[in-house]
Amino acid sequence: METIFGNLQGLKSSQLKQLQRLYHQRLPGDRVTTPEFSQRLAAISTEINLPVCAYINRRGQVIRVGVGTPRQTQIPPLELPRYGAERLSGIRCVATHLKPEPPNDAALTAMAMQRLDALVVLNITGTGFTKRGGGATGYVKEAYLAHLTAQDTRISVNINSGNNGASENDKDNSLPTPSWHISPPMSLDVLSNQDFIDLVEELEQEFQREFSGQDVSSDRDRVVIVGVMTDKTTAHQFQDIVIELGRLVDTAGGEVLQTMWQKRSRIHPQTVVGEGKVQEIALTAQTLGANLVVFDRDLSPSQVRNLEAQIGVRVVDRTEVILDIFAQRAQSRAGKLQVELAQLEYMMPRLTGRGQAMSRLGGGIGTRGPGETKLETERRAISKRISRLQQEVNQLQAHRSRLRQRRQHEQIPSIAVVGYTNAGKSTLLNTLTNAEVYVADQLFATLDPTTRRLIVPGATNNIPQEILITDTVGFIHELPDALMDAFRATLEEVTEADALLHLVDLSHPAWLSHVRAVRDILGIMPITPGPALVVFNKIDQASSETLTLAREEFPMAVFISASERLGLETLRQRLGQLIHYAVSSQ
Repeated sequence: METIFGNLQGLKSSQLKQLQRLYHQRLPGDRVTTPEFSQRLAAISTEINLPVCAYINRRGQVIRVGVGTPRQTQIPPLELPRYGAERLSGIRCVATHLKPEPPNDAALTAMAMQRLDALVVLNITGTGFTKRGGGATGYVKEAYLAHLTAQDTRISVNINSGNNGASENDKDNSLPTPSWHISPPMSLDVLSNQDFIDLVEELEQEFQREFSGQDVSSDRDRVVIVGVMTDKTTAHQFQDIVIELGRLVDTAGGEVLQTMWQKRSRIHPQTVVGEGKVQEIALTAQTLGANLVVFDRDLSPSQVRNLEAQIGVRVVDRTEVILDIFAQRAQSRAGKLQVELAQLEYMMPRLTGRGQAMSRLGGGIGTRGPGETKLETERRAISKRISRLQQEVNQLQAHRSRLRQRRQHEQIPSIAVVGYTNAGKSTLLNTLTNAEVYVADQLFATLDPTTRRLIVPGATNNIPQEILITDTVGFIHELPDALMDAFRATLEEVTEADALLHLVDLSHPAWLSHVRAVRDILGIMPITPGPALVVFNKIDQASSETLTLAREEFPMAVFISASERLGLETLRQRLGQLIHYAVSSQ
């Protein structure tokens, strides 16, 4: 038997017993309700002067009773027996309402959130009808029957309008909104004669046809992105962050269905966004058939747990998306080791947020014992694996250090190519050295460092000189700490190089913030890197205004197009001068 939910303070024991007895009621499977059950629910609601909701499954069993409105008593998504855009939940709600009016938006939204088979709203009189000999004979003045309908209208949302936005990834998508049908007011007799089975079967057939008609790829996550704009972020910066997150999701193999956002002075400690926005996210995810919600910031274990309980689908943060991309992209043994280490270090403090599966056995007879809990077992196993991986990464670090010492002994100067992810570093290395490094218009297309020899003109005598040039992992805004620690060996290629080539994608709208992000990361390196040459790439795709601004801001920079082989001779000459300056100043 289910518990009675809601505000029960002030209720008498006799009234609680009346609510409990509702669980013993059994309704016909082909009827949404009966006059007898409706009148009994209305009588209890009249006596306590509060709305009451009864949730009934398709067998006609009362599975949940709540004191409050449909919004206040709704079933959490994770507790619903079914969940999906192509079907209903198999539960209907019969609710009393103290005012003579149709179902309000809050009640209808709660119906959509739970994908209820139907919502019956009973407007009660407050005193009951009396027959000629005296005594109350009924408490229901009129009834409304509401249910969801298949989508017949679609809207598109733009990031500059209202409180929600769409990234560039979904600007061409038409996104459905929930729709419902509300009957005219009717008597209980008319309501009880409605064929409930026919209604539900027709609705689910419509939903199935609509769902099948959508372009649903089973091997791609269907994602809703959520961004939070605080006072510390300008509108332009926030838009860049949200668009970049959309590209990260796409690179990880997900399909962005919609982007939502909220402006807040501070982050909500329990759910990041406000309660109303959480409900809106849940409704959007359920309406679109999304199976993943991605937030634009790091989430604590408790925030993930709270959000998943209220939204009903898996919730991850930006760091987890980046880790997933790294896991897909790592090719060498070294890269795979570093990715696994980063994932485990990220997972370790979040084990407590994985729900009852990781919790203690509980208290009571038969549950106590000397053994450790599953959570403790998992923690111990992960700690051992982290220690082993750390040793292997240290060995890798020592091996690369020996290789660098050998190169230094041969007195071959080195340059490390750094830059924001997708700036074109691998394309430049391929163009200069025919390295055949994997290239794609994706974030973090390559992770493993690649070193090649390059001939450049000497700075003083113009005699060809041999240098080493290394392609490194791309940087990004707020690179996760776990990745900074795990990729020590890769990032040391930056600190051990004689000089840096800082490559910038000039065609990107946020190129200036990318420059700052890379410099911020270089600024927190344990060893100060050598001198850097700023090189602007993709000038063939940049506007003349952007080129003029970049030349004014960075007068010593080099401007090239690696894919079109523009400006490469100038770049080689400047690299020769850079190496001469770096080596002579050591």
